[in-house]
Order: sequence, then C-alpha cells, then structure tokens
Amino acid sequence: MKLAWDTFVKFDAPDYCEEGIRNFHKFVNDDMLRNMFLAGHYQLFVAVEGTKIVGMLSIRDKKHISLLFVDSSYHHNGIATALVRYASKYAVEEVGVDSLSVNSSPYACNFYHRIGFKDTAPETTADGIRFTPMELDLRSKRN
Repeated sequence: MKLAWDTFVKFDAPDYCEEGIRNFHKFVNDDMLRNMFLAGHYQLFVAVEGTKIVGMLSIRDKKHISLLFVDSSYHHNGIATALVRYASKYAVEEVGVDSLSVNSSPYACNFYHRIGFKDTAPETTADGIRFTPMELDLRSKRN
C-alpha cells in the first residue's frame, strides 16, 4: 500500500480536497482492507523489477479495478497497460466476467480511455474523492 499512497500523493492528491486525501489515506491503511485481501475479496497483481514492486493493480468483487498504481520512476513504460491486460485475461478466463469497471481519478482518465475504457457516468465526488465511473468491455477477449 506504500506504493499506492506514494503515487497517489504525487499524481492524484493535487486534484483532491483535504477530505479526499484523508479518506484515501484511511482506505489504503485500513485493517479492514488488509483483511479483505486476506479473505480473497480482492485480487492483487503486481509488476516487479528484481525484488522491487513497481506496479500494482487490485480487483474488488471480481470485476472492479480498485487500485492501479505504478511507481513514478516507471511511468510511460507500459506497466499499467500490462497490468490491465493481465487482469483482463484473469477476469475473462478465471472469473468469467464480461467487463471490468473502474472509478478513475482525474489524473488517470486519459490512460483508461486510451486502453478502451468508456465513461458510464459523468465525474462525481464522494467523500472528497473525485472519480469518473468507467467500464471496459471484455467480450471480445473471450476465445
């Protein structure tokens, strides 16, 4: 979660109010989140270089991207795209879902659009967190 927090502070926090920053910090440091990972309610995929985690993506409820972060030193190297592709393959082949959803931060909207996500609603704010709900259709990825 340190990677998520550090990356959030650098790239996302400037677009958030104090309430949103506090709530995100609380979310990534919450014992309940850790317990949900341990219980299997979240799947976590990571990109590593040697022994260093340089990217992470988590899926909640089998079909919602909850956390996607890449170490700032590794931005623009295709890591986030590779993580989404891997998670998409997992979602189709292992879980059998037809789509992935995400609530994109303002910083990440262009990235998600470039890789095929479509807005499902306008940007909104909840608990100080700004996001645009999006979805990626995975039906074309089925064999």
